Amino acid sequence: MFLFTHVSLSDIFAVGLIPFTTSVVSVMGKIMLQAFRFKYFIAEFIGPDVSSTWRIISARLAGEFVTQTTPSYVGGELVRIAFLTKNGVPVGRAAWVTTMEIIADVFVGTTLAFIAGAVAIYNGGDFIGFAVILVSIPTLAFWLSLLVFSAKRNLHLPFFSKKILRKLMSKEKADRMIDSANNAIADLCKMSRENFNSVKAVKVFVLGIALTFAAFLLQGVSFMVLANAVGSHIGFLGSLLATSASTVLSTLPVTIGGSGLAELGIWAYISNLNGIPSLKDVLSNSQLSVIIAWRIASYHIPLVIMWIALMRLTIGKVSLQNTNAISPFEPDENNNDLSKTTTNKRTLEEHSDDKS
Repeated sequence: MFLFTHVSLSDIFAVGLIPFTTSVVSVMGKIMLQAFRFKYFIAEFIGPDVSSTWRIISARLAGEFVTQTTPSYVGGELVRIAFLTKNGVPVGRAAWVTTMEIIADVFVGTTLAFIAGAVAIYNGGDFIGFAVILVSIPTLAFWLSLLVFSAKRNLHLPFFSKKILRKLMSKEKADRMIDSANNAIADLCKMSRENFNSVKAVKVFVLGIALTFAAFLLQGVSFMVLANAVGSHIGFLGSLLATSASTVLSTLPVTIGGSGLAELGIWAYISNLNGIPSLKDVLSNSQLSVIIAWRIASYHIPLVIMWIALMRLTIGKVSLQNTNAISPFEPDENNNDLSKTTTNKRTLEEHSDDKS
């Protein structure tokens, strides 16, 4: 970025260490709130004994790493579903928890995006305002439709998907994959019907919405402190709407993790853009340095922390598999389910005690 813009390292450092650190802490606070929401949904929809708090948080951070390194912010859900199924949760129930997370993010994110778009249009930024609203509509419509239809009927993969898979692999394997996917979707629909009219589920979801909104507030703080550090004087509401608009635009499946789109989106919003900008307009803008500093604080540094969580999670799984593989203990008549239960988390010493 330093090769193609007028921004230098000194411009980035000009925001100051304390505002930059505050921005990073705000974003990490947002991520940790999402992790707490994940744990809360697990406890309420599945049960409190799925896994330890630290491993749940690590799984959420690991999933977020995948989300932040794919176009359109997808893929992290599969990591979280895999984590839950490894801990004995049926695929459909695991998918329900992750679906509730997505819907909470979509509901809060698109609501703020609609407000941001309306404010931009009111202030004369028709181009950026309509762009934000138009991008938000399909996302909200898709997930709300999925929630409503799953509560009314059993959904399944389209019939042509089996034909396509049979051309790519053996008939038996393709049929097995389709059947497994449809069974998981059926479980998801069952969970949706069980919870759709449940007062308890509504209360859980409302608290999840509150946690999500608080996370978005922290994201707004992350940009505000940097902008004010260089004298831009952007208020909290303006920063919240700008970061929300940026998040929505970066979901377009164009670049990995919304790189470029996030920066362009927040620049266009705070510039009150009313037409297609030229590259010269973007590169010569005085706000570019603080936008890049914000992107580093809100994306690149948290990405390193989330990568560490992903490595800890995967290395932990490998270590556990190796421990189980070399275990000399076999089930006996008094504990014939030893190899199949969640006591895989015990150490070899605990197994030795059991045998003795």
